[in-house]
Amino acid sequence: MWREQDTEELSTEEIKKGLDVLKELGVLEIVFSGGNPLLRSDIGEILNHASKSFVTTVYDNGSLAVEKIDKLQDVDFVAISLDTLDPETGDYLKGVKGSWQKGLEAIQKLNEKGINVGVSPTISQLNLHEITDLTEYFAARGVPVWYCLYSYDTPPDLDQVFNIGRRADEFEITDSEMMCQICDSLVEMKRKNSNILITNKILEAVKRLFLDGKRLWKCQALRNFFVVDHLGRVAGCHLRSPVTSVFRLNEVWSSSRFNELRSQYAECTRCIYLCYIFYSLHGGVIGNFQIAQERWRNARLLLKRRSS
Repeated sequence: MWREQDTEELSTEEIKKGLDVLKELGVLEIVFSGGNPLLRSDIGEILNHASKSFVTTVYDNGSLAVEKIDKLQDVDFVAISLDTLDPETGDYLKGVKGSWQKGLEAIQKLNEKGINVGVSPTISQLNLHEITDLTEYFAARGVPVWYCLYSYDTPPDLDQVFNIGRRADEFEITDSEMMCQICDSLVEMKRKNSNILITNKILEAVKRLFLDGKRLWKCQALRNFFVVDHLGRVAGCHLRSPVTSVFRLNEVWSSSRFNELRSQYAECTRCIYLCYIFYSLHGGVIGNFQIAQERWRNARLLLKRRSS
């Protein structure tokens, strides 16, 4: 996680050292998200180092992926945030005129260059009605689709590592019936197209959440996932305060303090952040096998790439 114009962020060598610590810990997958990590002038060197040891994914809103396309050759996946098929709505959601077109062009150009690029729409009340159409459009063209759910931070910790914003009524999903219909539709669509990258287990959990508020998962922060910010601070998730430095992570990973935090986080119901739900439901290696069993296209591409 990077924030723009922060002179205290880790240097290239410090980031590489931190990645080496994560490798020693047994981490299998790294996701670079933003802010925008592609803003760093040394991002190619960082991604090259990461891709040697981890399944590596980069998130981008489409603004820099084409410009930095040569820096993305080593990564396993690039996720471009595109929330709609309508340019005007897309620009409104991003708050930048022309951003929708730029995102679409990024998907097309990365795909042409043989980079494993996917579309990552954030499902909100504003685009709920077209999620299945968007999914069908890209999946039919061989572009994988995986999802985020609109969520907001409440209540935040005083020193959370980053935030994703406060509540906005126009985005909050209020049509629970339609959300459940989308979950059912995606289950059916997955039978015919393996480019829809969400497991039935997650869809069932999301559907149950919107049906009656029941959570079919317990948060596995500091077990199956954690976040590291641009300063090297480690937190269970973005909502939580930092608990250590990445450089001390191996020392404290099995400590009684971390075990207490894990128990505390397991009872948390503060978010519906979809990637946290995924890692809480599926875990690391187990999740990868479940993905493969559902014949996800990205799993096959990854296995092919890793074996070559």
